[in-house]
Amino acid sequence: MAAVAAARAVSVGSGLRGLQRTLPLVVILGATGTGKSTLALQLGQRLGGEIVSADSMQVYEGLDIITNKVSAQEQRMCQHHMISFVDPLVTNYTVVDFRNKATALISLGKTAARLRDIFARDKIPIVVGGTNYYIESLLWKVLVNTKPQEMDTEKVTDRKVELEKEDGHALHKRLSQVDPEMAAKLHPHDKRKVARSLQVFEETGISHSEFLHRQHAEEGGGPLGGPLKFPNLCILWLHADQTVLDERLDKRVDDMLAAGLLDELRDFHRRYNQKKVAENSQDYQHGIFQSIGFKEFHEYLVTEGKCTPETSNQLLKKGIESLKQVTKRYARKQNRWVKNRFLSRPGPNVPPVYGLEVSDVSKWEESVLERALEIVQSFIQGHKPVAAPVKMPCSETENKRSYHMCDLCDRIIIGDREWAAHIKSKSHLHQLKKRRRLDSGAVATIENQSVSPDCDKELKEKGSPEQNTKEVKSSV
Repeated sequence: MAAVAAARAVSVGSGLRGLQRTLPLVVILGATGTGKSTLALQLGQRLGGEIVSADSMQVYEGLDIITNKVSAQEQRMCQHHMISFVDPLVTNYTVVDFRNKATALISLGKTAARLRDIFARDKIPIVVGGTNYYIESLLWKVLVNTKPQEMDTEKVTDRKVELEKEDGHALHKRLSQVDPEMAAKLHPHDKRKVARSLQVFEETGISHSEFLHRQHAEEGGGPLGGPLKFPNLCILWLHADQTVLDERLDKRVDDMLAAGLLDELRDFHRRYNQKKVAENSQDYQHGIFQSIGFKEFHEYLVTEGKCTPETSNQLLKKGIESLKQVTKRYARKQNRWVKNRFLSRPGPNVPPVYGLEVSDVSKWEESVLERALEIVQSFIQGHKPVAAPVKMPCSETENKRSYHMCDLCDRIIIGDREWAAHIKSKSHLHQLKKRRRLDSGAVATIENQSVSPDCDKELKEKGSPEQNTKEVKSSV
C-alpha cells in the first residue's frame, strides 16, 4: 500500500512541478470490460493527471450507454478530453482528425500556445480507450496526411467514403496499377484499406507504400512504422482470463439494459437513423452508426410497433444475444492487437508493456491499482520499474503482410500466420478431401476409358488368347 499512500500525498490538480522533463505519457491498453476507465480515473485522481479518451465512438455526441462513456460525475472527478464533441450526423471524422486534436492536447511542442497542453500544465496525460488504431496514431508516426477536409453534416466530402461505394475487386485492381506493393498486402475484401490507399495516391500523387517506406527510414523508425512521438512512454496492459471476461461482458450488457439502453436506442433511432433507413441510405459502416450495440438492434428498431409482440420480443432477444457475441469477439480482437503490435513483433520503436492481471476484481487495490502506481511513479522518477515487462515468444521472420493465393478455396490470404491457420482449417481440409476424391475418380475414369468400346468389342469377338489356342488345337 506504500505506492497508494505516496500517490495520495500528491493533491488532485496540484500537478508535478519541476518534473516536466520526466513526466511520462501513460497509456492504458486492454480489452473492453477489463476496467481501463476505472484505472485511468484512479491514476488521474492520485497523480494529478488528465484523461484522453482514445475511443472512436465516444468522440460522438449521444449513445452514452452503448459506447460506455464515463458518467458526468466521473468526468468532474478528473478532467477528461476527446469525449462527445462530434455531431452524430458527421460520418467523415477520421483517425487523422483524432490524432491532430489529441496530440495538440497532450503536447504542442515549443509554440506560443503551448500553455494549453497537458504537459505544459505539469499534468500527466493518461490515454485510455479501446480503439487500437487511435492509440497507434498517437504513439507512432504511422499516418499519411492528405488534403484537409471540413466536417460536414450534410455532405460527405471524404474521397475514401466515395471510393468505398465501388466494387472491392475493381478497387483492388485499380490499386494494383498505381501501388502494386500495397495491393499485394491487402485483400480485395478489405475495401476500407484499399480505398484509403487509393485516396492517398489520388490526393498526393505519391503511393501509400512510398509514404510508409519514408516513415520507416526515418531515425527511430522500424518495420512497424515511423519513430515514437513521445520518449517517455508508460504502457499498462489490463488482461483477464477469457472465461471470466466473457462472463463479465455478458453481465455488462445486462447492466446496460437495466440502465435504459433500449430507450437510448429508440431515441437515437428516431432522431438520427429513421430517415436514413427510410431513404435506404444506411449501411451502418460510418460514424457513430457503426457502434457495437446499435446496428445489432436494427431489425428490432425498424419493426417495433409494426409487428406482433411475440415477433418484436424475438427480435429483441436476437439483438441482445448478438450484442453479447459481438462484444466478446471484439474483446478478443483487442487483445490480439496488443500481442501482435507490442509483444510478438519486436523492433527498436516498440516500447515495453507492463501487464496487470484483472480477473479477480476483489483484489483490484493491491493487484492492479497499487502495482500501476508503482510502475508510473518509477517513470516519473526516471528509473526502471521493479516489475518486469510482458514478453512473448516472437518470430522475426514472420511476415504479417505476405500474399498467399489458395486456388483450392479460391481465397486470398494475407499474412504468414493467417496462411498457416488457413491450410489447417476445416474448410480447407474439406476442399482438399473433395479434390482428392475428384482426382481419384478422374483417374479411374481415364483408366476405364483407355480401352475404346470398339477395341473392347473386337477383343470379345476374338476371345481371349487361351480360348483361341484351344480352338486351334480342336480344329487340328
